[in-house]
Amino acid sequence: MSTTVSTTVSTNQIAIDDVVRNIRDLPSLPAVVAELLASMEQDDIDLHALAAKIALDQALTAKTLRLANSSFYGMQSTVTTIQQAMAVLGFHSVRTLVTACGVIGGVPAVPGMALDFDAFWRHSIATAVCARTLARHMKQSPDTAFTAGLLHDLGTLVLATRFPAEYAAVEAWRRRHDSSAGAAQLAVFGIDHAEAGSALAAHWKFPRKIQEAIAGHHDPDAPGAGQNIYLANLLAHALEDDGADAAPVWSTLGLDQDTQQEVLDTCRLVFNDMCQILVG
Repeated sequence: MSTTVSTTVSTNQIAIDDVVRNIRDLPSLPAVVAELLASMEQDDIDLHALAAKIALDQALTAKTLRLANSSFYGMQSTVTTIQQAMAVLGFHSVRTLVTACGVIGGVPAVPGMALDFDAFWRHSIATAVCARTLARHMKQSPDTAFTAGLLHDLGTLVLATRFPAEYAAVEAWRRRHDSSAGAAQLAVFGIDHAEAGSALAAHWKFPRKIQEAIAGHHDPDAPGAGQNIYLANLLAHALEDDGADAAPVWSTLGLDQDTQQEVLDTCRLVFNDMCQILVG
């Protein structure tokens, strides 16, 4: 038993170094998405210049406008340009939508990898939608919550796309031991998706709050945005699986039954619309 543990630790140390190197080799985000993320910690922003840059990427613009006109905001009139969307929704909301569209296309799937790519992004979108909805009850920024929720499992994507063979071993270990994904990743890599995701968030220069939320999204005692993402992750599983337990969410926030149902109904509607637009 002790020999096995010792060998595993030695092998995993090499894997950790490889993970860091492979994070550096990942493709960069679209330039305008990186600029928008950086702007989350800036006060002086040239909105006209940013709107013009977004508009240059036609695919990004088309998806962003579809989201802006979906149930995500429930607007009465249709917006047809990025500039108009900024005027009606505000810069922070448009930045959130553009980031969502850009990040989902930022790490492509790898043939043969042991990860259901669509299911991964569906859960990420569900968590983002839940985080945005819960933020209102936690007096937090809905836009920061949405972005952190969307990115919370990014480390899984790094491990699965950069190490497809090893990630197949993670899935096998998980089935054999009936364990969580994080425990299986630690057993195979010596690093879990929260650590890998936080490293990628730092590499892509995401704001500190989002880096911390990704790192702590499995910690019920995580502060600030981290607690939101922890709760949103639980709620997302309940949204996707009726058998999952959302009771910790309701008890933590002290929401009555009517409010619980309202939160679930809102999340379900927006989640379905966003999935149709972002992952098909």
